[in-house]
Amino acid sequence: MTATRTAGQIIVDEVTSWPGMESALGERGELSLRLGRREIGHLHGDHAAHFGFPRAVAAELREARRIGPHPAFPDNPGWGARRIRDEADVRDVIAILRLNYERAVERHGVPETSAP
Repeated sequence: MTATRTAGQIIVDEVTSWPGMESALGERGELSLRLGRREIGHLHGDHAAHFGFPRAVAAELREARRIGPHPAFPDNPGWGARRIRDEADVRDVIAILRLNYERAVERHGVPETSAP
């Protein structure tokens, strides 16, 4: 019998497979996706993803209708949100997180992990 994975599980499994990525529960119930201390985005269950970008990147994503305003910061041009309704949304959330991941790795590198 094959278990069905939720949207959040699919996203987390993919994103945490990238070098240096981890997930952690946030202070407001969100699941933070982090490269070291840098959050590249977070999930609210299986229904929403939130991101922070430089203004120009966020503007491009908004113009392409890949993100909308962040519900808590709708007037902040660098913050954005994406509803997760179907498999196409899951794929695009992963792609948006990958964009943020690659920006962070390019700028800061992959953090060293401590040995167990």
